[in-house]
Amino acid sequence: MSSATAIARMRARESILRICRSGADARALRLEVLAVIRRVVGFDAYAWLITDPETSVGSAPLADVPCLPELPKLIRLKYLTTVNRWTSLPCGAASLSGATGGDLPQSLMWRELLHRYQVSDIASAVYRDRFGCWGFLDLWRTQPAPPFPGADVEFLGHIAGPLTAALRHSQAKTFAPSSGGLQLPAGPVVLLLSPALDVRAQTPQTQRYLRVLLPPGAEDQAPIPASAYNVAAQLLAAEAGIDGPPSARVHLADGRWLTLRAARMDTAQPAPERDIAVSVELAAPDDRVAVFARASGLSPRETELLHQLVTGDSTRDIARHMFVSEYTVQDHLKSIFTKTATRNRRALLARALGT
Repeated sequence: MSSATAIARMRARESILRICRSGADARALRLEVLAVIRRVVGFDAYAWLITDPETSVGSAPLADVPCLPELPKLIRLKYLTTVNRWTSLPCGAASLSGATGGDLPQSLMWRELLHRYQVSDIASAVYRDRFGCWGFLDLWRTQPAPPFPGADVEFLGHIAGPLTAALRHSQAKTFAPSSGGLQLPAGPVVLLLSPALDVRAQTPQTQRYLRVLLPPGAEDQAPIPASAYNVAAQLLAAEAGIDGPPSARVHLADGRWLTLRAARMDTAQPAPERDIAVSVELAAPDDRVAVFARASGLSPRETELLHQLVTGDSTRDIARHMFVSEYTVQDHLKSIFTKTATRNRRALLARALGT
């Protein structure tokens, strides 16, 4: 690597660190970081997903890929491909060419789809810490561009740590008391997908959820149920023995969070031929609190205490349930207030529950 290249990478890393400290939301953060990465790591397409920290299922995609007309197939193959799968990658980055020794057909996604788009390599990074998996990034190169060199992959690995923390903090900031201005159905809505993830049908209110999930500036576009595709694709992966439950929690708007789950329809057809129902509903209190605790960096004991607070238990009751003194409970509470930027129990529960 030349000295000029080394200096450019150092400056790019400093720029990314500044972006990570800026407190930008997850979408703005990703767009700004991608612009910096592009200056030192050439790529032709990308897909960067926020994930549910517990299930690692994609929940908020940001992508610019040439195969959007085949998006359901791309997502399905992404989840069924085990080579460089984000759930098995060590923290950092890796390239498809490096993982396969240049034998790209080892990747199901490349073999069945991406070779038609002349993809010459994919650099993948995962953003995971002890609190969960917060996202993953795929950068594509297309022919005649050569595979990603080791220096590019190393650079992506070096910035993974601060990006992980920034993505987690961006998710923590989405938890806020709801203003009540966003009117949504009280019960779940359903999207029915074929085994190939084509949309079969939906309940009347489904479109409202999908419309709100559109990114800013895309209100005039037809809503694409990308989050539903990801959950359904995880169902296919789970059926193939590839990790994880088919569910994800995703930030909607106005402090609201949704829970998406996928399941096969109960019909007389063989299981692989049955349609897939994806349910979408406002996240239950336990779902919200679980993600809030992870995003806020709470310890297991602090998380346990927070769940006790949600039930309305007093300090004395919490101390008895956790087999600690009331003084210890107060110490844990002070730590929770610091980590969540709240000052009292009422403000803490308002953020955690969105009330």
